[in-house]
Amino acid sequence: MNHSETLELSLQLLRQPSVTPVDHDCQNMMAERLAKIGFNIEPMRFDDVDNLWARKGTEAPVFCFAGHTDVVPTGNLNAWHSEPFIPEIRDGKLYGRGSADMKTALAAMVVASERFVAKHPNHKGSIAFLITSDEEGPAINGTVKVIETLEARQEKMTWCLVGEPSSTHHLGDIVKNGRRGSLNAVLTVKGKQGHVAYPHLAINPIHMASKAVAELCDTVWDQGNEYFPATSFQVSNIQAGTGATNVVPGTMTVTFNFRYSTEVTAEELKARVLEILDRHGLTYEIQWTHSGLPFLTPVGELVNAAKNAIRNVTGRETELSTSGGTSDGRFIAPTGAQVLELGVLNASIHQIDEHVNVADLEPLAEIYEQILEGLLA
Repeated sequence: MNHSETLELSLQLLRQPSVTPVDHDCQNMMAERLAKIGFNIEPMRFDDVDNLWARKGTEAPVFCFAGHTDVVPTGNLNAWHSEPFIPEIRDGKLYGRGSADMKTALAAMVVASERFVAKHPNHKGSIAFLITSDEEGPAINGTVKVIETLEARQEKMTWCLVGEPSSTHHLGDIVKNGRRGSLNAVLTVKGKQGHVAYPHLAINPIHMASKAVAELCDTVWDQGNEYFPATSFQVSNIQAGTGATNVVPGTMTVTFNFRYSTEVTAEELKARVLEILDRHGLTYEIQWTHSGLPFLTPVGELVNAAKNAIRNVTGRETELSTSGGTSDGRFIAPTGAQVLELGVLNASIHQIDEHVNVADLEPLAEIYEQILEGLLA
């Protein structure tokens, strides 16, 4: 198979066992190539996380490629049909951990920038890269810290393209122009431990909480809107009991998550949950964790540039979507930047035998280059 520039760099990145939060020299590989075409390279390390801010140009507007070099753990190595960090091409597919999420996109970003700069050495504005090794982990010392640093020195992005795998059936069929907010809670319902044969001397928190949890599951939180589906509530864990069959537990813990639209706020959701819990007379403690605000980039310069590029390269009309989980776009959008996610197919991300179509790699680099053409040429 003819190895393209994008495939060659993808292979180099995929050979690095960069399980979160370890970068394993991936950012250096990218930085060396970017430095050769005029980028100022600024490593930013926070605690155990490596981040890269690279920028070519000093003027606005600023177009930023954003992404992550860290990958999720491999899982059971015996279940893989090839070594996860020894990339292998089989039947037109490139296998390896991070092939879809998202090292091939990183390679396409670098190659696209090299080609664009060669054609337009005096392009308008600036091109930047914001790369972290803390996207698949806690996301505490990665993009969020880089954004804090940039904001403190009033360094703003105009447009940001995140290389997350957005496509579903064909390259570019879907781009993400927003994401739902994510609100998590750990609810501890308090009862009184006792013997099951003497229920009048105990208070069973499972019995007490069951109707409240059922109401939370059945509640319609909003109807969604033109851009977002209705807010969803999902219980992910329930824990109670000592393991014995004859003991009423003293506490019950329920972990749940909201993926919410722009029709409600996190504070409104919290208030409605507390109203339900209080109305059911529960004794409880609740801990909230807010993972990210919802964000939306309406149709405008960035969306149109992406749509035109996808149409020119693939002949395909793209669909805008806000579905799926969160991404580091949630840290970038609040700065005022237009944010869009565009990458390869997401069908195999985080799975055993993660893979991507080799035939999609060069077209992805071409799409990225044409977006640069549309905005900065």
